Amino acid sequence: MSDVLDLPDVDDAWDWMAACEERGWGDGLPMVPPTEERVAAMLAGAPRVDLGPLPPRGVTPTLRSVAANAVMAGCRPADLPVLLAALAAVQDEAYNLHGTLATTHPCAPMVLVSGPVRDALGINAGGNCLGQGTRANAVIGRALSLVLLHVGGARPGVLDRSTQGSPAKYTYCCGESDDSPWPSLAVRRGFGADEGVVSVMAAEPPHNVNDHGSTTGAEILLTVAGTMAQPGSNNVYVRGPHLLLLGPEHAATLHRDGWTPETIRAHLWEHARIPVEHVSPGNRRQFVEWGVEPDGPPHDRAYTVSDDPANLHIAVAGGAGKHSAWIPSFGGTALVSRRVP
Repeated sequence: MSDVLDLPDVDDAWDWMAACEERGWGDGLPMVPPTEERVAAMLAGAPRVDLGPLPPRGVTPTLRSVAANAVMAGCRPADLPVLLAALAAVQDEAYNLHGTLATTHPCAPMVLVSGPVRDALGINAGGNCLGQGTRANAVIGRALSLVLLHVGGARPGVLDRSTQGSPAKYTYCCGESDDSPWPSLAVRRGFGADEGVVSVMAAEPPHNVNDHGSTTGAEILLTVAGTMAQPGSNNVYVRGPHLLLLGPEHAATLHRDGWTPETIRAHLWEHARIPVEHVSPGNRRQFVEWGVEPDGPPHDRAYTVSDDPANLHIAVAGGAGKHSAWIPSFGGTALVSRRVP
C-alpha cells in the first residue's frame, strides 16, 4: 500500500468495500476509509518512532502508512502509540517476524497491554477480554494485522501460507489485569508499574483450561500441565515460549497456597511432559532431526514442552469463573515487550 492512497469512492460504503476487495485491501471486514482528514487527525501528536523494513516484502512503513492502517482498523488517535509499540516489538529479531508471517502454522501476533495505558484506552482485561465487545481490544490488534498485511505483504494464500489460519488473525489483543495477587508480567520483566507496556508473541488462539473442581493450587496446576502436554503443539519440537493467562479465581487459589509465577513455571516445566507413547513414530523421527529427545528414565521417557522454564510466561486476565487460558506459540519466536512511546 502506497503512502498516499488512491482512494475509490469513500462516500458509498458498499462501493468502498467492493473497491477494497478488488484491490486486495483489508481482512475481509468493513474498513473505515483513510481519508486525508482522518489520517491527519490520527497523526496529530503522534510519537516519533524508528521502524525498519517489514518482511516478507521488506518495505519500511512510514508513520503515515501506519496511521492510514490504524484509521482503516477503526482506531482512535489515542490508540496509535500502543500500535506503534506493538509494531516495534514484532520487529525485534527474536520475534522472528518473517518466519511467523510465512509459516503454515496458524499463529497471529498476540498483544498484551499492561500498565495505566490499558485503563486510559479502555482495553479490556476482564471478562471476555479475548473476545468481542471492546473497541480498543478489537481495533489495536486488527490495526497491527493490517499493517503486516498491507505494508509487509503477508497476504493469505500468497506470502501468508497458514494451512487453516484462525480467527486470531483478525485481532488478538487484551489487557493484563490488575486483579492479580502478584506483580504484573511487565513489572517482572523489568518495567515500572507506572509505564505502559506492550508484550507480543506469535501465538495460537487460546486453549481453555476448565477447572471448577480443584480446591488447591497444586490441583489446578495438574489440570494446566495436562492441557499443555499435547503432542500437536509446535513448542514440542520448535520449542519457544508459552503464555499462561490465569483467570483471577485460579490465580487467587494459587496465591493462597503460596505459589508465585516463578514456582508455577518451574512446576509446569517439570510436570507438563508429553509421554513418548503419545507421539507417533514419524514425529519422533522428526523431533530427532530437530535435535529434540525425550528425557527421564527408560520406562517413563517424555518430552518437555519447551527448552527452558523461563519460556513459560505467567499473567492474569479475565473475569469471574474458574477458567484460565494456555496460549502456545509458533515456537520459533519470543515474547517481546516494549514501552508505549
